[in-house]
Order: sequence, then C-alpha cells, then structure tokens
Amino acid sequence: MTSVRGRRVVLRSLIPTDFPAWQEVRRRNDAWLTPWEPARNPNLPDVVESGEAFAMRCSARERERQLGTGFGFGIFVPDPTAGRRRARERFCGEINLSSVQRGPFQSAYVGYWIDQAQAGNGYMPEALVVLARFAFEQVHLHRIQVSIIPRNHRSRRVVEKLKLRDEGIAQRYLEINGVWEDHIRYAMTVEEWHDRRDELCRTWLD
Repeated sequence: MTSVRGRRVVLRSLIPTDFPAWQEVRRRNDAWLTPWEPARNPNLPDVVESGEAFAMRCSARERERQLGTGFGFGIFVPDPTAGRRRARERFCGEINLSSVQRGPFQSAYVGYWIDQAQAGNGYMPEALVVLARFAFEQVHLHRIQVSIIPRNHRSRRVVEKLKLRDEGIAQRYLEINGVWEDHIRYAMTVEEWHDRRDELCRTWLD
C-alpha cells in the first residue's frame, strides 16, 4: 500500500475495507459526479453497490502499482468529529496517476474527483501538488497531463490555481456519460516542476 502526505491531505491506496466510506460518498455525490465520468458498463457489476466489485477494483489498482503502470489514491482529510475509537481522517475523493508510459514519453494522465461537501476547502489543489511531487520525484516521470471538459469550471479552477500550462482543446477527446466531449489539456513537465517546486510546496504543503 502506497501513502503520501501533504499539509492536510493524505493520499493512500484504497483497500477493500474502505468500501463503506467510499460507497457512502459515491452514493451521495452521484448527481455531482456523473456528468463528468464515463458511462458505467451495464454488463459489469456496479462498483458503487458491490463490495466484491470494489475489492476487485482495489486488486486491479494494486497490480497497476506493482507494474508501475498506474497509481490510484484515495484522498483522506482531517475528521473533526473523530474520537479515540475512530480514524482521524475521512475519505473524501480520489486522485489517480494513470496510463504511465515509459520509453521516450515518460508521461501519465491525472484524474480526480472530490465529495461536494468538501469542495472549496483547497483539498484538491493540495492533493494535486502532492501527486505531482510523487510523479516527478518518486515515479520519475517527465510529464503529467490533466484533461478537463471546458464547462467543468470547478475542475478547471483546481489546475488554474496551480497555474498548470493550458495546451489547448482536444476535440471529441473522451467519451463521457455517452457523449464524445472536447477536453482542455493542462500539463506540467519535470522542468516546470523544478522551477516551481518551492513555490508550490510553500503555498500548499508546508
């Protein structure tokens, strides 16, 4: 299990015992998240409703991690209601480094989502900085890319806060909720990370 920490957020691999917390957040945020995600395959078990399917998803992410082809993380934030018998962090979303490619490309894609109840607290920009540090300093990538539907202003606000470079619009880039959607591509290279590392860590992590 991989775990990395920021100022407030903890990113760690999801495990089968996370299912109840993950399910509660996903059920409550269905209308908030569905417009921005690929349609679920009706021929496969619904991972939101099936603990077994969620466990298989965790196993698949673990295999990706072992192969170095992907790194999926749950986002955990401080839980002010936690007592001595409860975990001090609560699950609030996910951020993933996926489709890691080596060779001359040395690149990966970043995707993320957060519980609507936790939006606006600065957790996601912090999580993205933590992930960027992990991608460039531990996975040793050269480039990461975040692709966002233009009208998804909340998601765009995350990368704009961090001043990731806008590389323009890729037309009909991904099939989202049954529609081929344009996406704005935002990117950062390791050279940009080194130039801005101190500023980003000081602002979001220290």
